[in-house]
Amino acid sequence: MAGMGKWAGCLLLLQLVPGFCVLAQGSAGGLVEVKVHLDHPIAPFRPITNWFGYDEANYTTAANGRKLLRELHDLSPVPVFVRAHHLLTSGDGIAELKWSSTNVYSEDAAGNPVYDFRLLDGIMDAYQAAGVRPMVELGFMPKDLAAHLAERKVPYQVHYPASTVSGESNNPPRDYARWGDLVRTVVTHLVSRYGRERVQGWYFEVWNEPDIDYWHGTPEEYFRLYDYAVAAVREALPGAVVGGPASTGPGSEPAAAFLERFLEHVERDRSAANGGPIPLEFVSFHAKGHPSFGNGQVTMGLRNELRDVDRGFAIVASHAKFQQLPIILSEADPEGCAACSSKVNPANNYRNGTLYPTYTAVALKALNELADGHRVNLLGMLSWSFEFEGKEYFEGFRSLATNGVDKPILNFFRMAGEMKGERVSASSSGAIPIETLLEQGVGAGSDVDAMATSAGDGSAVLLWNYSDKAEPDAPGVAHEATTVEVKLEGIPAGVSRVRVREYRIDETHSNAYAVWLRMGSPQRPTKTQLRELLRREALEAAGGWQWLAVQDGQVAVTTRLARQSVALMVVRYGKAQH
Repeated sequence: MAGMGKWAGCLLLLQLVPGFCVLAQGSAGGLVEVKVHLDHPIAPFRPITNWFGYDEANYTTAANGRKLLRELHDLSPVPVFVRAHHLLTSGDGIAELKWSSTNVYSEDAAGNPVYDFRLLDGIMDAYQAAGVRPMVELGFMPKDLAAHLAERKVPYQVHYPASTVSGESNNPPRDYARWGDLVRTVVTHLVSRYGRERVQGWYFEVWNEPDIDYWHGTPEEYFRLYDYAVAAVREALPGAVVGGPASTGPGSEPAAAFLERFLEHVERDRSAANGGPIPLEFVSFHAKGHPSFGNGQVTMGLRNELRDVDRGFAIVASHAKFQQLPIILSEADPEGCAACSSKVNPANNYRNGTLYPTYTAVALKALNELADGHRVNLLGMLSWSFEFEGKEYFEGFRSLATNGVDKPILNFFRMAGEMKGERVSASSSGAIPIETLLEQGVGAGSDVDAMATSAGDGSAVLLWNYSDKAEPDAPGVAHEATTVEVKLEGIPAGVSRVRVREYRIDETHSNAYAVWLRMGSPQRPTKTQLRELLRREALEAAGGWQWLAVQDGQVAVTTRLARQSVALMVVRYGKAQH
């Protein structure tokens, strides 16, 4: 879709929604009609929301980290993958904002490698206990292996709020062969501890954002790092799934150029490690929005994230050799700093309430549409969000839970986990077309839209009412709502009745944050308050199951969607559930 004009995008939309073409902002006023054609499949539905990551690897083994990992496992019908920074970084294993360590590698007085797997094993053991799988990010550089750069006289670790990527932990290796030995030894250990078959199902990604200050070297030096890393992984585990470059959003010209150069290197060059072909089983890059705050209002930057994805997909699609490789957006978020709280930037308060899940719903459909348009193989949109142990309740970090209490965003991923089967046609009279989202975002209007799936036992319809602009959160605030009529067509022959249940994320459902605000925002909740928060943290239904009669393969359901809310309609064929 990159480069499509306004009317070309409109013509594409007309093929899907006859008689409907909107290039202006959507409207929340009046009745919005959503049509779901269960008998018009688009493609097999591939879950892409089963990927998560975070800077602070040592939070993995904290009590709330372990709890959250089990919840991540339970929210998805397919394996959940977890990516963390600092798996090779030197240090004492104590997590702090934007920093962690395993101390897996050091050298003795004679310069011989010394390996200590205790911290790394603890992290990987926690993943195995929770039933999630690692996306092993090979980084950062151990202290005794990091090159000393004359132009950078900095300590090994730099503490937040200073730039934590400015230290020697992000330097190239002083010896690339030793870097390869480190990677080979680590992977050999993982295979020995967890079994060849299990590790064969993991993903190995080389470094993080090597096109900016996460890498204190040239692109060519990163390519060399990549070559040695993937060659070493493959020596320890032939057939292992390796990839990269985990570069920043290709919406910027430097990042786009870096991704292009990396693909050209893999396609045309020989490996610096062994002279052979360079393995690449998946392509990864990042995509970020850009929210701002002014006049007491948050304005999201959805179009920035979508432009990153659009450009990145176009770059991959331009290489016939790589067009069908899996693409993992190994960070896909509304902005870039998970560890920056709303105290640092008031725009970050979007993370606590319903704006974050509603934004993510729009992004989910848009990313699928962009992948369709470019005919690429989108495997995952990884949410860079986890939990921050020992911080204040709802401090405004980009996290899935706060002190063990799930935030509304986690309930969106629970909704997405209910979708399965075929992705089917879903059109809305209140939708903003993808071309307009790329050019303008949503702005002050509303995108009232849907995506749907259909399987043998029923279907699922995800609905949202989203605006880029949001009012400050406050308890009891009445948000503008829109009436939405959902018409399901193409229900299988022989089905005379269906049962429907609606789940919601809004001011009064699936929203522990709103409950906490109404309590007076306690930082030391009583036992009674904490029980209430935990009771209201999960995905909540707006009512019980309803039986509806099917006529001519159709049913209609009407609901009300408040601004910045998400709903999931689950439709089942067969006996009622209790």
